[in-house]
Amino acid sequence: MKSLYTTLTTLIISTLMHGQDRLTGRNFATRSEVIAQNGMVATSHPLATQIGLDILKNGGNAIDAAIAANAALGLMEPTGCGIGGDLFAIVWSAKDQKLYGLNASGRSPAKLDLAYFKERDMDKIPAYGALPVSVPGCVDGWFELHDKFGKMKMQDVLSPAIQYARDGFPVTELIGHYLTLSSRRFKEYPNFTDVYMPNGQPLKKGDVFKNPALANTYEKIAKGGRDAFYTGKMAKTIAKFLQEQGGVLSVEDLKNHDSEWVEPVSTNYRGYDVWELPPNGQGIAALQILNIMESYDVQEMGFGSAEYVHYFTEAKKLAFEDRAKYYSDPAFNDLPVEQLISKEYADERRKLINDNRAARRYDAGEIEKGNTIYLTTADKDGNMVSLIQSNYRGMGSGMVPPGLGFMLQDRAELFALEEGHYNVVEPNKRPFHTIIPAFITKNGKPFISFGLMGGAMQPQGHAQVVMNIIDFGMNLQEAGDAPRIRHAGSSQPTGSEMTDGGQLYLESGFDYEEIRTLLRKGHKVSFSAGAYGGYQAIMWDAKNGVYYGASESRKDGQAAGY
Repeated sequence: MKSLYTTLTTLIISTLMHGQDRLTGRNFATRSEVIAQNGMVATSHPLATQIGLDILKNGGNAIDAAIAANAALGLMEPTGCGIGGDLFAIVWSAKDQKLYGLNASGRSPAKLDLAYFKERDMDKIPAYGALPVSVPGCVDGWFELHDKFGKMKMQDVLSPAIQYARDGFPVTELIGHYLTLSSRRFKEYPNFTDVYMPNGQPLKKGDVFKNPALANTYEKIAKGGRDAFYTGKMAKTIAKFLQEQGGVLSVEDLKNHDSEWVEPVSTNYRGYDVWELPPNGQGIAALQILNIMESYDVQEMGFGSAEYVHYFTEAKKLAFEDRAKYYSDPAFNDLPVEQLISKEYADERRKLINDNRAARRYDAGEIEKGNTIYLTTADKDGNMVSLIQSNYRGMGSGMVPPGLGFMLQDRAELFALEEGHYNVVEPNKRPFHTIIPAFITKNGKPFISFGLMGGAMQPQGHAQVVMNIIDFGMNLQEAGDAPRIRHAGSSQPTGSEMTDGGQLYLESGFDYEEIRTLLRKGHKVSFSAGAYGGYQAIMWDAKNGVYYGASESRKDGQAAGY
């Protein structure tokens, strides 16, 4: 009887264990990759993904699909993005067989400078309200992308989002949660409740949300182009409202805005070229981390090992010290980008890392003079788009211009108020930016379009995804699902930042023995349920002629193809 009981128990436990594990892939993988031949769309919202896919099926290309999906996300995920924010994109042009980079971030108002804050005895730019609002670059970014690469008429591209804004859509559980938090913060701000609390209560899971004001705004943009947003009645409404709320952004600031096509920059990591956009964004931090990590045998260390986490964390600290000092608007500074992402510079910085001890502090290198959404699309012709767009601080500044149906960003908060700082606030200057798209090529051909939303987590996440795929042999979905490392706080004592080495956050899934080793090395380890970012990716398999798609298990994301 005892033998039978033991056998049955073993059988039940074995069955349960197999039931908990996937038939293929690693145990942390939430789903299989999506595979399709004719196109792929991956966004953080299933309805936005379907809109992008419909655009592809109806004759649009990857660029049209990306714009349509972004417009939908501005409606459906206003807690992370919208036309009140900025946009960055990397586009692989199948026709030209090359990458193009677009910096569609806005600039500070012409009347905003360091003296403005000194005269008012302000030592910090406020997070919310009218003052931190910089010019929204998203709409101009759409039209730059569309004019250069688009195939469908803009009215057809924006039509699905307009229809959903009029007819309504059900709020997802995650967005309902974030809207509830935003409602607590912004419900006393002008016009917020009119748009985002239509019945006087925060929108929650399952509520059908309509935004007719945003539908009208989208329609005007679709018909009138970018000028409908940056000149005329809409621009006057935005500027007048902000000035009434104590801001200084003007109609002229909006009218003078333009996006910039830039050359993506790269580093080669073990035979793969990893591409980011140059500053004012933080993308090159991912390249700096990878350059430092390349000389270590990451594969031998093993995923999740204390050794790997230690070296990665120290590499991140080194890159972020440079980020704090140098990353800024290149129109105002001679930025040493080429040196920062060079292998030689990485070799020098790597020497500072102690194999057995977490550093309490690093300094920035001495240089010789010389919440957010992410989506990616691909089409049957081979075009691929890596696009990221955000209002900053999740929903933005709290400033909702009357009758327009969206909130404005608060990116100007990221300027420094320190004279001589690369990122000091100046008129008509782009602030340091956190949102970054990424791309990987192999032998000059497209391989992976990917991104990972989430503030300072983004370059850390980019580097981890690259190593997950190249060093640890994970597939596209596993690379995003794998437990993540996040280091927070500067290792330099700067008053507002964490001091004494910062804080190391580990997502669930790391072995406790490895965590104990990290503690012995002097890392301050904590655990957090959120703030590890949100991932989307598309991979091109040239051998079989198919796309692989992956989406974020921590969000509402969906990858779909046809």
